[in-house]
Parts: sequence; C-alpha cells; structure tokens
Amino acid sequence: MPNTETEKLEVEEAPANSCVFCAIVAGESPASVVHADEHVTAFMDLRPVTPGHLLVIPRMHAVGLEDLPEELGTRMWVTAQRLARALRRSGIRCEGVNLFLADGEAAFQEVFHVHLHVVPRFPGDGFRIDAEWRVRERHELDAAADRIRRALS
Repeated sequence: MPNTETEKLEVEEAPANSCVFCAIVAGESPASVVHADEHVTAFMDLRPVTPGHLLVIPRMHAVGLEDLPEELGTRMWVTAQRLARALRRSGIRCEGVNLFLADGEAAFQEVFHVHLHVVPRFPGDGFRIDAEWRVRERHELDAAADRIRRALS
C-alpha cells in the first residue's frame, strides 16, 4: 500500500531505556514474528488470551496514541486487518476477532510502546471486557460530543 506520506515515516532506533518492543524490533529480544515491514512488526503475544493472539507495533518508539503519527496508525490498522483475515484462514480456532488497544495506564496499558492486540475469538474462550453498559441521557451524550468537537480544532 504505497503512499507518499506514509513512505516518509522514519524508523527510529530503540530508545536508551529498556523498551521490550524496541528490543524485538532491533533483533535483541526473541519474538515469534508473523509480519515485518519497514513500518510495523507483528508477533505472537507472549501471554495470549486465546491461541493465535497477536500484537502489531510500530517499528518506531511511540509510547501511546498521542505520540503515533496518523499514517503509522493507519499502517498498524491495515496490518491488523490483514492478520485477522489470516487468522480466520489459518486453522487456528477463530470465529471472530477483537482489535484492542490500551492507551495509558488507566486503560491498562502495560508496555509503554503503542501496540494493537489482534485476538482470535470463539464462544467460551474466557476473554471478557466487563463494564457498566448502560444507556446514557441524550443531554450527557450531547455535552460530551460538544467537548470533543471543540478539542478537535
């Protein structure tokens, strides 16, 4: 998917700190790599919630979404979509897929290098996202929408 703006993305060297994902990109730490190109790398999660659980990371170090160039986020998403398709064709049990990204400690991000989980799903797999899923009043939704629209500019 060549794109002039995307091709200009720079791949940064691993930072001096001990980012395990940067070490994987640099070949200094082992990983079961499924896909690698000049912008993103995808590998098996060391602690999978289901068999076939993958992580897609940018090769450049970006702590969270705020640090991630939009073009690189697009590359991550396209790669995750291709991997989801491959999971369904692989013979690994996969009747659905969740794409999940935790951005920040409050969102349960554990490795502070942005990463997108590609999780194969099937009935009874045990993976749950539990929350209070209740309908909100329209005025609450409208107020939140207004604040977000103003923050976009």
